[in-house]
This record gives sequence, structure tokens and C-alpha cells, in this order.
Amino acid sequence: MSRPKLELADILRKYGPAWRQANAGHVSLSQLKVMSAIEACRTEALGGHVAGCAKCGHHHISYNSCKNRHCPKCQGPAARDWMEARAEDLLPVEYFHVVFTLPAEIARIAHWNKKAIYGLLFRASAETVMTISVDPKRLGARVGITSVLHTWGSALTHHPHIHMIVPGGGLSPDGTRWIACKPGFFLHVRVLSRLFRRLFLEGLMGLQRSGQLVFFNDLAGLADTRAFTAWLAPFRKTDWVVYAKPPFGGPDAVLAYLSRYTHRVAISNTRLVSADAETVSFRWKDYRIKSGDRQKVMRLATPEFIRRFLIHVLPDGFHRIRHYGLLASATRKVNIANIRTLLGTPHPEQATPPTPAAEIIPLTLREPCPCCGGPMRIIEIFRRGQKPMSRAPPREHAA
Repeated sequence: MSRPKLELADILRKYGPAWRQANAGHVSLSQLKVMSAIEACRTEALGGHVAGCAKCGHHHISYNSCKNRHCPKCQGPAARDWMEARAEDLLPVEYFHVVFTLPAEIARIAHWNKKAIYGLLFRASAETVMTISVDPKRLGARVGITSVLHTWGSALTHHPHIHMIVPGGGLSPDGTRWIACKPGFFLHVRVLSRLFRRLFLEGLMGLQRSGQLVFFNDLAGLADTRAFTAWLAPFRKTDWVVYAKPPFGGPDAVLAYLSRYTHRVAISNTRLVSADAETVSFRWKDYRIKSGDRQKVMRLATPEFIRRFLIHVLPDGFHRIRHYGLLASATRKVNIANIRTLLGTPHPEQATPPTPAAEIIPLTLREPCPCCGGPMRIIEIFRRGQKPMSRAPPREHAA
């Protein structure tokens, strides 16, 4: 894949130092680490290797990737590896995509309390689906869930929401039957919305009472429990946005769909249009337009663009992809095997890769030669800050 003309790394390298200086004391260590990682990604700063073709002699330099989860360049390979690991968990059933969002006013609180409220968003949405699914009046089955947290809107605004992928059915409470959803229908979104609202608000009150939330600016008074309770009252009566997209069937479709969500970052390099010291322009989608072309170009002051990108840096150690119910890690393999048996679906065979010659194990790379398709091998490794001894043109390639 050719390198985009403009990358987020280019913007941070050119204008990041001035932004850090102007905002000294107001930038978290996590945000500084993300900036540093993206700026160094696939440069001499991280080292790399020289790869050579065993057939035609072509060789090129590949610099190491930062592998930071907020880096646009690193998430493609990460998504591919994740999807390969998850392929054997997919079932030959319909899959549903359900989205849970927070009211904008509560999202403001999440901006200051990311770990606490993002965690609550995961728990409340998962509990909502599992509770309603197991209800005999609804589906009457235990379901499996894969949830992915996104914190941004298309314009880089703060918009925390959960993308949830759920198989169209589940196990009976005693585990002896597979209970399928009605074709094309999972659960009533209004029922989901009301329970999600109640569970989230109860959890939010619990966080406030236990002193786990902080408030600033015009909301500083919400540190008082009575004031917070009064402030939350209107949200108990409004409709919270929960919606389900049409189902898609087949493992291939699910894999392709999931790959667009699991490792997405706030902005991809392909959306960037131009940048200078004053302005950054990027493409965004205006969802307020119901029909016609939603694609627009937004222009932000360069410091504001950097600020908006960094508000989506997640707390250290926070998992943005989580699995619940039948797909929870501890019991996933057993549950998937049981479901396949009940559906009469053959279990995928674990392919054993052929054992290559001993001298090739550490040398042969995944990608073939771009010139002739032959095997590429590492002919030199260089460390951080070093330059390769072999002469070769640099190439944008993850290592």
C-alpha cells in the first residue's frame, strides 16, 4: 500500500513541539507518550531491518512500528492479526450490530473521568443485552457479546459509544439447545434503551457517592450528591439512543465488518487533506444529512486539531475490546464448541504449519518480494537510532 501524502505523524512532528510547549502542564503523560510514539513510528528512531529477496536480489529498509493502539499506521496489521485469532469463534448464524450512546451532557463528565465512565458504559450495555436476552418473554437465551469502545464522532468531537456485535441467538439456560432469533430481528431497541438508561444512571450515582468522579468548570457543584441527583433527574425521562443495524450473515461478512471497528482510531491518515502551522483540513461525514452526499471537509486550527485528537487517548491499561456472556474469555472455547455441536457445524481444524528449514525460521518474512514475489529474508537488523550498513531505499513497512 502506498504511503498517504499526509499523515498524522507528519502533523505531530512539525507542529507537536510548539503545541506541547504552549500547553505545558495541561497534557497528561499518556498523551505525551502517544505523541512521541506516533512521531517515531517507522523512522530510524525505532530501528528496523533490511530485507532482501532470495530470488531477484531486491532489498529495502523496513523501520519498526511503534505498535501504539492510537497510531493510524499500526492498526491495520493489528486488526488483521486480531481477526485471524477470532475467526474460529464465528458461527454460521446471523450477526447483529447494536450501538449504545451517551447523552452529550453525560459525555462531558466522561471527558474528566474516562476510566470510570467508559468502564461503566461497557458494563451497563453488556448487562442490558444479557438481561433482556435471557428473559423468557424475549429471546430466553444466554448470548455472547463482543463490545468495542469508540470515543469520537466523525469531526473528532468527544462522543463515547459502544459498538456491539452479537450472534443471532444463544444457548438455553440449561445449555442443551441453541435458540435462534427471529430472522432479521434481535431485540426491541426501546426495551434495550430503557434498561440501559436505568443501569447506567444507577451506576453513575454509585460512582459519585463513592467519590470516584471529579467535576470542573460549570459542573464543579455536582460533587455534592444532592446537586448531582437533581442534575441527573431529567435524564431519567429522556430517550437514550440505542439502535440496531440490519443483520449481516456469514463469517466472511462478520470478519470484514468487525475489522472496520475493532482497531479504528480517531482519525485515519486517508482522511487528512492538508496541514500547515495554522490549519488542518480533513474529511468528515455529516450524519445530520439524511440523504445525499454526507462527505465534507472540516478545517480546524492546528492546535485545536491536535487537542481533539488527544482527547481520545485512552487511560493506560484500559481495554477497548471486551467480550461478555458466552464469549467471555474464561469459557469461550467450551461454549463455542458446545454451540457448534448443537448446530451440527463441523469444528474448524487447527492447521499445522509446515516446519521450514532451521536456517529460515528467523529470516523469512510474511510479505513476498514486491518485484518478483519471491521470499523476503532479513539480511540485517539495526537498533534504535542506528543506520543500516546495507544500502537500500527506505520503505514504509511495519516490522
